[in-house]
Amino acid sequence: MTGDKYTALWISYSSIHDFLECPRAYFLKNIYKNPQTGHKIRLVNPFLSLGQTVHEALDSLSRLKTEKRFESPILANFEISWRKFKGKGGGFTNEQMEEHYKKRGIEMLSRVIKNHRSLANLAVKLKTDLPHYFLSEEDNIVLCGKIDWLEYFPLTDSIHVIEFKTGKNKEAPDSLQLPIYYLIAKNCQKRPVSKVSYWYLEEDTGPEEQTLPNEEEARQNLLKIGKQIKLAKQLDRFKCKTGGCKQCQPLERVLKGEAELVGLSERKEDLYLLGEMLEEGEKSVIL
Repeated sequence: MTGDKYTALWISYSSIHDFLECPRAYFLKNIYKNPQTGHKIRLVNPFLSLGQTVHEALDSLSRLKTEKRFESPILANFEISWRKFKGKGGGFTNEQMEEHYKKRGIEMLSRVIKNHRSLANLAVKLKTDLPHYFLSEEDNIVLCGKIDWLEYFPLTDSIHVIEFKTGKNKEAPDSLQLPIYYLIAKNCQKRPVSKVSYWYLEEDTGPEEQTLPNEEEARQNLLKIGKQIKLAKQLDRFKCKTGGCKQCQPLERVLKGEAELVGLSERKEDLYLLGEMLEEGEKSVIL
């Protein structure tokens, strides 16, 4: 059977993470559409806004040639991106909270500017906006994802996958994030992947190297999950494992009319705010 990307199940790190955490949350984030608008729904919160603006600023560097890269006003690019997330549209319920998160973003990017050796080297830029390939044509499953940075090593003609992390917590050893980006990097360009790393921008001065994934093991693991998601869609069965968890309950509150509609995203998602939404592990903010 030949795969058809228009009818295929597309899976990514975020959608896989959603499904494994809570099938009901997966449904509400990835399938459900507001019957009044025809749009998908998304909850806004300060942590997500911080992450997106920092990633957008760093992505602006990857489009530039090496010699011009750090002549770019990265902090100015951050300011431009931040404007899209001001106020309630970014999950900020007051100016002090917004300033707190904005300051964190500036500190992260300032740390990158001071310790930019990996980003100053040659880099590979994939031409497609959303890199993807058939994880299985037989099962009609596509794996997709946008890799933060691909550093190029000319001596070995290989690449280094770097994933920027803006959260306070470190990824678990069994996280699927780097295995997914490893597979995408291997299958969406011709050079081998010789290194994979996280860069925790909140505190680290450079990428933290991780163990290279086992390619076939990662593929089989993701294919297994992809088949589970595909079956759930076919059966239209997306139940929370506990009858109501921290992943799906905030979204259920949107459906109940308990959240405030605060805008429309660039991807035409209805944006909602729950006033108490804060970064996981950060239930208070020192202002």
